[in-house]
Amino acid sequence: MINKHVITVATIAAVAIGFLISLQFQAQREVDSAEKIQQQRVEQTDTVMKTLQDENNSLQEEYNRISAELEKYRNRNSENPYLKARLDQLKIADGTIAVTGSGVKMIVKDSGPDTDAVIPLSTDELRGIVNVLRLAGAEAISINGQRIVASTSIVISGTATILVNSVPISRIGGTTYEILAIGKQDDLLDYLTNMVAIDLKQFGRKVEITRETVTIPSFKGSYTFEYASEVKKG
Repeated sequence: MINKHVITVATIAAVAIGFLISLQFQAQREVDSAEKIQQQRVEQTDTVMKTLQDENNSLQEEYNRISAELEKYRNRNSENPYLKARLDQLKIADGTIAVTGSGVKMIVKDSGPDTDAVIPLSTDELRGIVNVLRLAGAEAISINGQRIVASTSIVISGTATILVNSVPISRIGGTTYEILAIGKQDDLLDYLTNMVAIDLKQFGRKVEITRETVTIPSFKGSYTFEYASEVKKG
């Protein structure tokens, strides 16, 4: 009887050990699979960043080429005040020239010892700030040195890097955002204070808005129209 009992217990123990070993192998396979997926994501992010950097370099070269052509054109027509003024207006409108004027500077901090931020600033919130400034009549806007123009994109790459004009402007661990805008100071200050700052502060972000004479850099990209063309009259 004793031998049969021992054999039964040994059998049950063997089955249990085998089951545990099976679970361990299964868990290890899942860990290996998760690590492989994570590695693939890191590689994909690196590839995207490399592609965007290459595109940015190409855009910079194109910008330099067009700027040189515009400068030649400007010099050829320097004796025509109307053409010169008109060209300057167009360059201000498309953002290809740096501008200065009265406006506001908005600083947003979503990390650091003097904030209680629970979540970082999102691309939706940045786009919301730009839209509010446009609604307030801003004539020129920049975010962390990147001029906002009609073709500007504000997107997130990976899990934490925000790109404006395909240029990274944020970093993991927190970023201070500097938004500059030129326009009627009273309107800009009023719209930002009542339509943006209140919501940002509710999430613990530190927000400062001041009246200043600001200088906004030029757009470093280029305009390429591959499919759109002018509609001919008549």
